Amino acid sequence: MVLPVVKYGSPVLRQSAKTVPCVTPALVKLAEDMLDTMYKTKGVGLAAEQVGHLESLCVIDVPPDCENSDEVREFNSSVSMPLVMFNPMVLAADGEQTAKEGCLSFPGVGGEVTRPDKVTCQYMDLSGVPQIITVEGFLARAVLHETDHLNGVLYIDRMTDKGRTSVSGKLKKLVDKNGGVG
Repeated sequence: MVLPVVKYGSPVLRQSAKTVPCVTPALVKLAEDMLDTMYKTKGVGLAAEQVGHLESLCVIDVPPDCENSDEVREFNSSVSMPLVMFNPMVLAADGEQTAKEGCLSFPGVGGEVTRPDKVTCQYMDLSGVPQIITVEGFLARAVLHETDHLNGVLYIDRMTDKGRTSVSGKLKKLVDKNGGVG
C-alpha cells in the first residue's frame, strides 16, 4: 500500500525515532508499505518519519548504476537490495564526498551536502537478525541520509549556509504549506 509522504514543515520530521524491540508482522507490513511508497514516488530511501511513523525503520534501494565507479559497485555488491533496517546505528564513518541530495519530503528542493564516503552501520533485518554492513559511495550517502531522518536531522541541516540560503524561499513555502515547523 502506498502511504502519503510527509512534507517539510510537518513536526514529525524533527522527531527522533523510537527503538524497535523486535520485528513484528505489523512492522514487516509497514516496511513493505514503505518500499511500495518509495518505489511509487521514485525515491531511493525512506524513513518511517516520512510516512508519519516513529519506529526506527528505514528502507533503501540504490540501483547499482547510481554508483560512479566499478570499484564502489563491487564493494557494495554483497549488500542485497532492498535494504530494510530496523534500529540502524552508524558505527564508523570515513572519507568525504560532496554531491547534490534531494528528499521525498522536500519536493523541488535539492542541494549540495558533504558526507562521509564510507560508513559502517549495524541494524536488525526483516527477520530481526542483527546485521553489520560497510558501504561506500552513493549507498553510504543514502544510509546516512535515512539514519539522519531517524534522529530528526534533515539533509538541509547538512547544507552550507550559502546552500541553505539558496533554497530558503522554497523551504519557507513548504513550511507554510505543511504545518509551520522548519
